[in-house]
Amino acid sequence: MDRLWTCGGRSFGYRDGDDLWTHDGRHVGRFVGNEVFDRNGRYLGEMMGTSRLVTSQKKIGLVRDGFMPRASRPITTTRYDYSAYPMDDGFEDFPAPETIRG
Repeated sequence: MDRLWTCGGRSFGYRDGDDLWTHDGRHVGRFVGNEVFDRNGRYLGEMMGTSRLVTSQKKIGLVRDGFMPRASRPITTTRYDYSAYPMDDGFEDFPAPETIRG
């Protein structure tokens, strides 16, 4: 299980295998390589480095196969936020966990 933060430094949740989970136990994404897609197969973003999530504006609209979210898990401890990473042109911060439907 790898803890993850948005590029803006906000604690998001964790990656377990190819699944993206929020701190409140919701299965909100599936990784295909470094890219993350929501339950309907819509691109959410991708990994930047080993623990940060970012969204490429060029890839918004990209679609893959969707998935059926797994049952909720127990709430995990929210980690402290960190300082933001600089984002290159064409990138924006990954969506906040509460804005993604699980």
